[in-house]
Amino acid sequence: MNPKSILYDSIFVLSVFLFFSCGSSKQALIHVADPTPKHEFRGTWVQTVGQTRYQKMNSAAMKHYIAEMVRKLDEAGINAVIFQVRPEADAFYKSNIEPWSRFLTGKQGQAPDDPDFDPLAFIIDECHKRGMELHAWLNPYRVKTNVNYELAPNHIYWQYPERFIQYGNQLFFDPGLPENREFICRVVKDIVSRYDVDAIHMDDYFYPYPIAGKPFPDDKSFNKYAALQGFSQNQRDDWRRNNVNLLIQQIKYTIAGAKPWVRFGISPFGIYRNKKNTPDGSGSETNGLENYGDLYADIQLWVKKGWVDYNLPQLYWEIGHKNADYQTLLNWWNANSFDRPLYIGQDLKRSIDKNELLTKIRQSREMAFVEGNCYWYGYLITENTNEAADILKSRIHPAKSLIPPYTHMHNGRPDKVKNLTEVFTEDMHFLTWDHKKQSDNPEAAQYFVVYRFRKGEKTDTGKAENILEVTPDNFYILPYEGGKNSYTYVVTALDAFKNESKAKKIKVKL
Repeated sequence: MNPKSILYDSIFVLSVFLFFSCGSSKQALIHVADPTPKHEFRGTWVQTVGQTRYQKMNSAAMKHYIAEMVRKLDEAGINAVIFQVRPEADAFYKSNIEPWSRFLTGKQGQAPDDPDFDPLAFIIDECHKRGMELHAWLNPYRVKTNVNYELAPNHIYWQYPERFIQYGNQLFFDPGLPENREFICRVVKDIVSRYDVDAIHMDDYFYPYPIAGKPFPDDKSFNKYAALQGFSQNQRDDWRRNNVNLLIQQIKYTIAGAKPWVRFGISPFGIYRNKKNTPDGSGSETNGLENYGDLYADIQLWVKKGWVDYNLPQLYWEIGHKNADYQTLLNWWNANSFDRPLYIGQDLKRSIDKNELLTKIRQSREMAFVEGNCYWYGYLITENTNEAADILKSRIHPAKSLIPPYTHMHNGRPDKVKNLTEVFTEDMHFLTWDHKKQSDNPEAAQYFVVYRFRKGEKTDTGKAENILEVTPDNFYILPYEGGKNSYTYVVTALDAFKNESKAKKIKVKL
């Protein structure tokens, strides 16, 4: 990092502090950044839409590929994989509701060659055995990215073509129809009920991005439902926002009814509203497409109502961008977090190309209400494009980090582990402990954190540098160091909400 960059960042932090110290009801909007935070969301998106790589693999090769992908992401410090499982109203998993995705096998509806292989179940297992989260990423309304693509015979479109709208060269569920909301919620319930996902995730694709000069053709559903729902003929925008509000609310209730510990996260477009479009001046100092007015996505309302469990705006612009400055938007979202976990979406390649990644991550860590970052996109990390994995590993994630606890869902501690014991066998030296895991009890232990401290070092579990592993297993294999070094090992338990138990210690000689 050059001296000018450091000076620029220092001036920015000081200006933010001064601004928010004057008359703001929210205090301490910034703080000193911790370069190795113990708690930090470190996600990445792994998209399947538009991908041809999976079509070229048989099931055995795909298992190997996914396992290696998760390993590489883990080694780069990623602790949450956001995997796209429903790119076009289809499935990267076994479903009786929607057909297999064409991005998986090359033809929609065609199953993998191994009838027992389930990509979603497999990637969940690979993530969980490394202590990582798996967020199932769904696109709610999109059906075809190109109207020329062929739909499988069992696609819902063939049963109810009247429930769909072509806009431009794409096909969508009509968001104005209650039966479409019910169908999408049915898909969500099916995933949450049958798979051990940590979250359901949706990004910025709600109503489609507007095409200049082409209004979205939803006259039929508007004329049928708007008046019944209390909207006049000149309130179509409000009606559209209400349609998405209803979907988000219903999805949250659907998830909570099936597994209340599973989170619901949204990754909206980076601009909520431009200041010039808000009568009270509450929007950001930006000039671009916005969630509220263009995509009909009122993310601020969803957060306030508690319908989403984390908010992950995509701040893909560079520092100093004329219409959407990264720092301006980071500052705005931090000041409008509304007491829900806030993460920042980063464009990995653009930030590296502009030599801004380290600065952006440090600034996000200085924000009092930002709890982590998510990188677009995961293949850049697994392929180490522009040394992305090396930069993350050595300069941004030099130590492991735990997902910040979701205290708004449950604020308590699981029981601490019992009978932490050192065990020798003829070919192994390991630690083991007792803890009754209950998969159906989210407040009980689900994972364990193993720390190590050198002789004489304070056993401070607040230090990320001392975390060795996060594991679902109740044992840890110890290294061999010739019997000359003494350590204190500490084990804690994590519940499904990422709350951490009290520590259990043991002294070990390696």
